[in-house]
Amino acid sequence: MPRAAAGAPANYPGRGLWPDVAATPAARARLPSMRKVLVVGIGAGDPDHVTMQAVRALNAADVVFVMDKGDDKADLAALRREICERYIDGPYRTVTAPDPQRDLGGPSYRTDVAAWHEQRVDVYERFIRDELDDGGCGAFLVWGDPSLYDSTLRILDQVAARGGPEFQVEVVPGISSVQVLAARFGIALHGVGAPVRITTGRRLAAGWPDGADDVVVMLDGSCAFTHLDPAGITIYWGAYLGTPDEILVSGPLAEVAGEIQRVRAEARTRKGWMFDTYLLRRTPPDG
Repeated sequence: MPRAAAGAPANYPGRGLWPDVAATPAARARLPSMRKVLVVGIGAGDPDHVTMQAVRALNAADVVFVMDKGDDKADLAALRREICERYIDGPYRTVTAPDPQRDLGGPSYRTDVAAWHEQRVDVYERFIRDELDDGGCGAFLVWGDPSLYDSTLRILDQVAARGGPEFQVEVVPGISSVQVLAARFGIALHGVGAPVRITTGRRLAAGWPDGADDVVVMLDGSCAFTHLDPAGITIYWGAYLGTPDEILVSGPLAEVAGEIQRVRAEARTRKGWMFDTYLLRRTPPDG
């Protein structure tokens, strides 16, 4: 059995230990009879964002695990089905469970998120224990890239820490909404040799991050840019990036903030949900 990654539970051999996700059934039969879990980035919303590596991974999966987010986000479920139907050649099963509801109204954001994650850990553990045979392979399809503001890897770590069935995790990177945003506007995310900060709307509402003139904002439920002094700031804003409903607005923040708030509210009412990403670019004091 492969050695566990440093600091990992004994039942968790770590990531990157199943290098050939395109293995044939015969080749896979020669691997240890351990469950494999693929965490596959599938892009921001355009099926063409799915990489060749992701296609090979999807075709290695026996089971695709899906968290059902309800009728309001049925179009996301339909897009995931389209990706599977387009790229998976052989037989596979889909196993679905309701996604636990998030309650972020408590006094501690971290405590609220931890409680939600714990409910997801229960579901993921059942997926791996009950739906994967020894040597079987399951896949979680992750919007964007699994490393960027997605909880799947963190939750799988918690599943492993419980000491249940042994499993390996293989991560396949994906095209993130941040990359699509930059591509749509034809811009670099940062100045020459300068840093770019990626943060959340909740943190931006507390003030502009120190040490950066370029700030990418995700998970903003309340237009946190309205808390900033707009002088000298340009915004590049995109919603539903990569989908047919994509919306793009850019310009001086002082001039377009109101327009973004308006179109955002209209789109959220129309679709029932909103996912937007934006870059704020501040003119440095020295110009």
